[in-house]
Amino acid sequence: MWISRGIWRRASPWSRPGPNFQTLPAILKAGQSRPQKPLCPFMTRQPSCRLFNVVKIIMNHEFILHPFPPTWDNHSRILILGSFPSVKSREVGYFYGHPQNRFWKVLAAIFEEPVPEEIEVRRDFLLRNRVAVWDVLASCEITGSSDSSIRNAVPNDIQPILLGADIRQIYCNGKLAFRSYQRFLLPETHREAVCLPSTSPANAAWSLSRLTEAWTVIKSPV
Repeated sequence: MWISRGIWRRASPWSRPGPNFQTLPAILKAGQSRPQKPLCPFMTRQPSCRLFNVVKIIMNHEFILHPFPPTWDNHSRILILGSFPSVKSREVGYFYGHPQNRFWKVLAAIFEEPVPEEIEVRRDFLLRNRVAVWDVLASCEITGSSDSSIRNAVPNDIQPILLGADIRQIYCNGKLAFRSYQRFLLPETHREAVCLPSTSPANAAWSLSRLTEAWTVIKSPV
């Protein structure tokens, strides 16, 4: 199959690609920054740029194992689940490490404490307030911190937390974490989770005060 004037044509001994025809392997081998001609018939505006971005995302996918353990003890009463650590969280080695993520500010406001900054202070803050924190996914292929790029996901086993502590309610930080919980963990736990609005900076529609108000429900089971 080859492309001419934006439509598919079947290759045959009597029809051959013209001199401007390019294949994706040839483009990548030549090291061009982007395709010079459209490669897909359904693309209209700037097709070469769009396809190149798709190819770039696929090539940048990394297989990542969750790099740090959950935070909990036998006094924990609620479990907050994210989806998978961001690049910044993986760099610092703890949950919600991006400085623009509102997670720590929201919880500090709810429990009326100063915002914890250091990892050990954050861990102590969670345990003191009977909050367990973990993520739904144990490993996946992901591009950077893009939740939408996650594929081939493998879930964590949260049963040790549920068996070792009196967890009264499970909460999910954002829709992706909630959907992943519903898909992977609900069939095992048979316990419904509550979906809370994401504290990620990508959820810019929710202000800090609005997030705090929505997240106040976590204080009741504690």
